[in-house]
Amino acid sequence: MRSVAAILMLSAACSAGAEPAMTTPADLVVTGARIYTVDTRHSIAEALAVRDGKLVLVGSNLEARAFIGPHTRVERLYGQLVLPGLVDAHIHPLDIVDLDVCNLDSRPMSLKQLSAFVAACLKHYRVPPGGRLIVHQWNYVGGNQPDPAHPTLRAALDAASTRHYIQLLGNDAHHGAFNSVALAQAKDATGAVVGLSKASLAAQFAAYRPLVGVDALGEPNGAVNEDARYLINPHSMLYVELERVSQVPERITQRLASVGITAILDAMAAPDGNAVYDALAERGHLTARVTLAQFYDPSRTRRPDGQVDYDSILSSARATRAKYAQTALIRADVIKIFADGVLEGNPFAVPPTLPNSPSLEPYLQPIFAVDAGGKATVTGYVDTDSALCADVRAHPEQYASNEKLTGFIETNGYHPGQCAISSGHLQHQRDVILEYARRVHLAGFNLHIHAIGDLAVRTAVDAIEAARAADGNPATRDALAHLQLAHPNDVARIGRDHLYVAFTFAWMTVDTDYDLTVVPFIERVHGNSYEALHRAGSYYDSNVYPVRAVRDAGAILVAGSDAPVETLDPRPFVNMSRAVTRHLPGQPALSPEQSIPLRDAIDAYTINGARMLGLAEQAGSLEVGKSADFIVLDHDIIALADSGHADEVAATKVLETWFQGRQVFRRGVH
Repeated sequence: MRSVAAILMLSAACSAGAEPAMTTPADLVVTGARIYTVDTRHSIAEALAVRDGKLVLVGSNLEARAFIGPHTRVERLYGQLVLPGLVDAHIHPLDIVDLDVCNLDSRPMSLKQLSAFVAACLKHYRVPPGGRLIVHQWNYVGGNQPDPAHPTLRAALDAASTRHYIQLLGNDAHHGAFNSVALAQAKDATGAVVGLSKASLAAQFAAYRPLVGVDALGEPNGAVNEDARYLINPHSMLYVELERVSQVPERITQRLASVGITAILDAMAAPDGNAVYDALAERGHLTARVTLAQFYDPSRTRRPDGQVDYDSILSSARATRAKYAQTALIRADVIKIFADGVLEGNPFAVPPTLPNSPSLEPYLQPIFAVDAGGKATVTGYVDTDSALCADVRAHPEQYASNEKLTGFIETNGYHPGQCAISSGHLQHQRDVILEYARRVHLAGFNLHIHAIGDLAVRTAVDAIEAARAADGNPATRDALAHLQLAHPNDVARIGRDHLYVAFTFAWMTVDTDYDLTVVPFIERVHGNSYEALHRAGSYYDSNVYPVRAVRDAGAILVAGSDAPVETLDPRPFVNMSRAVTRHLPGQPALSPEQSIPLRDAIDAYTINGARMLGLAEQAGSLEVGKSADFIVLDHDIIALADSGHADEVAATKVLETWFQGRQVFRRGVH
């Protein structure tokens, strides 16, 4: 009886002229899609509707009809996969712009080829005598084979010119190389030009000796890494072409949109770069949410008494955070710290340059030769515990002359410098890293710590745990970046602390040229084959890029391209593909037990990244009330992975990118 009465009442209301409730038309409706929402159920939808830049429907095609009005833009897809806009949680966006510069594009070259390429750049760019040539994207681990006419990097660059300043920028932002003209311009702490030489490395620049490659006689061989580069050129790592990028800032967001990225963490945001973001916002070209991981180098802020000026650093950081506090698309609540440098050595140097990242165990001293194909190969190891090496370390002066050095090498088959025992070093003293992290937390910032080697990872976790204890806040959005090598005990701590971990999945592959710069210094190998370098159960292979272990322990996976490292292209789908396969086409996988399913990689690039940046209420998934940030793909990457074709995910292209309900990229439209 009650249901009949209700029907009669509704009929009466309608006959009296009452109108049924109408849905306000949307600005945009997308139908016919396969929408992977990344909501809590990871549900699939067919359609979405957008009003005032926000999603008002994520549902079925039938439901979407109610949102179509006379002025609604309707986009009909044909089953293409739609994802939330991607979050790159570790990128250097001001350095990803294509510019007309001398660029090696990471191509491996012998030193002879490298010399010819640099000489051609000098001619092409008409660099006058006494002028400067900066060479971008040098592949410091691939190629670089010496020959009698080009025995070192320095010799190769000098062969290109001794009338110009020449600098190679490593494609990882940690390595560099200079010719003799440039090496001669190194300045000491007083600003006096003294040059990098065997003599200055033993005197003014002794602290930088582990970062400078030398030849068999102790003279710099051209390789200059990490902070040692600043002795020659203070602009060796960050914003090398800032002035030129500032003229075309829109190219940054155009590149991001072309690969579907709608939110980023600028993983090393120095104050000089803020004006570029300001210009993007003012001109209406800021089509991505930007979080600045503010970067200040503690070693460059020391007071006359030698102490780090933490107060000055935090004052600047607070001012930048306040500047953007009311800005819709920019925030600055993260601070970046380097725990270490990198893990690569140089097999072609004499003696071989050791990795500089700190290690839980001393690095081995491999003896390298060159095989018939020109590649480095391991022929043996120096016994650093021998009486001979103990004598070398106790009396280094007896090998100061060229004659003594040559005689030692001829007699023993290795350079006396290989008797050194080294475990690398932290980027800053441990107490500086811990105190800086503590103050960062007390000032209300989140931490983003670069940590490559196992001791650096341990130190970074120590710093975060101490900082959280200091401020009593275990919920800060702290992150570690890279984790090339992590001890299982520290993986467990990372999980227990629920830290975010930004991985660049594209690096997680077997590459013999690269592996020869790392593995022989950690594991005893013979030769240069895959089998020699990757022994099952070895410490390196068991703990290299421990993605699945970190996830299983309770950490939160996020994805960071680290572009322009290796390539200017953020290549999100290459990263997703390698997260699943951990191999290059036709090559064995690197520790395949650490692979993850594609859906986890998508989470890393969407909702997890949004959570790390504090944007989960706005972005990271396609749900009603969130910003309409979404992308349309040419491949159904989920179907590819589910059918065993995860390799093919790497070739995926973005057809369209939408940000706040506005189309900001469409393939084929410029």
